[in-house]
Amino acid sequence: MNGQHQPSQTDHQLADTIQQIGQQFGRVIANIERVILGKTDIIRKVLTAMTAGGHVLLLDVPGVGKTVLARSIAATIHCSFKRIQFTPDLLPMDITGTNVFNLRKKAFEFQPGPVFANLILADEINRATPKTQAALLEVMAEGQVTVEGTTHELPPPFLVIATMNPLEHDGTYPLPAAQLDRFTMRLSMGYPSGDAELRMLDIHLGANVALEGLEPVISAEDFRRWQQTVPYIYTADAVKRYAVDVVTTMRNDTNCLQSVSPRATLMLMRAAMAAAMLQGRDHVTPHDIQLVAPDVIAHRLVISGSRNPLQYVHDVLAQVPIPR
Repeated sequence: MNGQHQPSQTDHQLADTIQQIGQQFGRVIANIERVILGKTDIIRKVLTAMTAGGHVLLLDVPGVGKTVLARSIAATIHCSFKRIQFTPDLLPMDITGTNVFNLRKKAFEFQPGPVFANLILADEINRATPKTQAALLEVMAEGQVTVEGTTHELPPPFLVIATMNPLEHDGTYPLPAAQLDRFTMRLSMGYPSGDAELRMLDIHLGANVALEGLEPVISAEDFRRWQQTVPYIYTADAVKRYAVDVVTTMRNDTNCLQSVSPRATLMLMRAAMAAAMLQGRDHVTPHDIQLVAPDVIAHRLVISGSRNPLQYVHDVLAQVPIPR
């Protein structure tokens, strides 16, 4: 519930919880940075989206560490992890699972697919056909799998980090707008700095593989508490109005050919609440909205001409009055 504190936590309890989460957040980032160097901002953004209960799309060229980032997060928060390599011949049942006939029991049994894990890495999602892409995105939206009329719940937390090759690469299929809208954030890791890449060589060329040496610093239950605390973060009516004004400005702009859905507005607010909490606050400020808006909104937009959607969001944020 937003706009007021929920009755099951006092202000004192909430303050203690947020302080503990802040300390855990710092340890999680430090642990991941033992493997992923020079990408603190990206790590923070991915964890913010996950804390808000959302999924992340990483758009980048191969080889910049997207898979290692996902594995590092799973190892750090001690949750179950599955990687699905998307290829043109991948079928929906290869993701969700299927019923298999058991000769001993003379009955069909459900064999879970790789989506039955806490953190899923959907590697190169746009190499698979649209039908297979849709199978995963349906699971992301519903948090469950239905096979032949039987529904199977996925274990919480359920989070997807999908990687996507640039569309100019061979063998890729575009993700439709409705599917892009399921991802809370689209991010790009980019190339590391020269110093970070040099340190990466020192770490990853050693006798001990850095990723395999990662020890968990929090449990999956701890991370669930992060997610469960987000709804307690207070958002004033003026701040909510500011978020709505931002998206309304885009919808009213004739240069914005495809604008922001109400689902995106909701994701924007949840991400801002998560960002505020992870920064140690029990309330959302307009700065939190400005912090997460470009990564939450830009991939949902189609802008006329050659304007960059990311820069367009920054331009809109600069022109919408900030509440006092």
